[in-house]
Amino acid sequence: MASTETHAPVLAPPEATPPRVGMLGVMQDLYDVMLPGITARQGAFGEDVAAALADVADVDAGAPVKDRDGIEARVRELEQRGVDGLLVVMLTYGPAMRVARALARTPLPVCLANIQPVPDVTSAWDMGDLTYNQGIHGAQDTANAMVRAGRPFTVVTDDWRSDAFRAAIGAWARAAAAVSRWRELRIAVIGYAMNGMGDIRVDEHALLRSLGPQVDALAPGALHRAAGAVEADEVAALLAAEDAQFEVDPRLLPAEREEHARMQLGLERVLREGGYGAYSAHFGAIAEDGRFGRLPLAAASSLMATGYGYGAEGDALTAALMCAARTLLGETQFTEMYAMDFATDSILMSHMGEGNWRLARPDRPVRLIKRPLGIGGLGDPPTFLFQYAPGPATLATLVSLGGERFRLLVVEGEVLDTAELPHLEMPYGHFRPDSGVRDCMDAWLRLGGPHHQVLNPGRQAHAWQLFSELAGLELAVI
Repeated sequence: MASTETHAPVLAPPEATPPRVGMLGVMQDLYDVMLPGITARQGAFGEDVAAALADVADVDAGAPVKDRDGIEARVRELEQRGVDGLLVVMLTYGPAMRVARALARTPLPVCLANIQPVPDVTSAWDMGDLTYNQGIHGAQDTANAMVRAGRPFTVVTDDWRSDAFRAAIGAWARAAAAVSRWRELRIAVIGYAMNGMGDIRVDEHALLRSLGPQVDALAPGALHRAAGAVEADEVAALLAAEDAQFEVDPRLLPAEREEHARMQLGLERVLREGGYGAYSAHFGAIAEDGRFGRLPLAAASSLMATGYGYGAEGDALTAALMCAARTLLGETQFTEMYAMDFATDSILMSHMGEGNWRLARPDRPVRLIKRPLGIGGLGDPPTFLFQYAPGPATLATLVSLGGERFRLLVVEGEVLDTAELPHLEMPYGHFRPDSGVRDCMDAWLRLGGPHHQVLNPGRQAHAWQLFSELAGLELAVI
């Protein structure tokens, strides 16, 4: 039940939390007599690697570990601290039988960084240098153990000082964070999913078992009570923030804006107090409840912009994927394929009225408009109107294939720079797939792609590939 605690409305972007990575620095004590001080030397190497990665992840180097007990204790410690992923670095050769059980059993995403302190072998090298830089055969032994265990892992081989190494570890760390945080995700479905709409349906037991997100159904009464409990000064503060940030339609009545603000603030309270990172509210469930005057379309747009995942019509799957996309790639758009435009070889992307306005094109205003909408039989819902920012973009969707099988579909392409559609009163953009609209849609339909998606700026197929590998998803790139 919502409390009456007040809070300031938030229209600022959510604060990004960098991936948290624990390093498992492995060596053995075989060399301690031959090379006194080698443990401290190789430990300092691990610290240097962690420092070099500071701009892509928060890495805890830890102390070197040498035996099975120490290795398993270190992995347990990192699990208990809730890090997003485990970075294995062979500080020297270390026998794999000492790490095999810990790496096979840990739920943490694992990356094996095949690196060494010095990048080049020179004529000055002696036995000490060979020992300090022999991690490669420890990596081979360790990788072999994980392959035998059927344990998925990522490998990055490079000079640890290079930009390419930092970029590769950064991409893995973001994917690891997306997977780890996905396992803890809770999704609220307000009311019920749209009757008869099949592609959004999912076996919630299977979703929880195989991927982690938990779906809870909430009564619309929870939203109604929370909206009614919002204080007048909270409403006034939100409306003032909208006035300052958007082009607000003067035809919007004060009562219409107040009800919109109460629904947004009430929704946010329900989600925050319930520990939900994403939600869905089917327009039919809101309309048929009988206590609401209009649909919370503008609320959905602003809640997306403040960091919540969203899926329309009771679509918990897309709401879950949007949360993963936010961690993996940053700002994310909820969208839908609305109509094909063969003249531009593109697809008009939009939805009933929901859109993350942080991804609006910057050269045209974001408007909050009064919008007649017959769907739902309620009053005019305040709606944000804008066009998607043009440029390279990636579309993704999650397909439930029955049981614990899930498929991730990914399409790279471009949001086109197009003229405004003056009669379209909802967020929109033209997405042109690299494969062309005909081949893209042929493949999309053959693979069971549903009609809701998430859209991210940039070409992100590689990031989604890493995510699918760590999450255990099938992947199809069209």
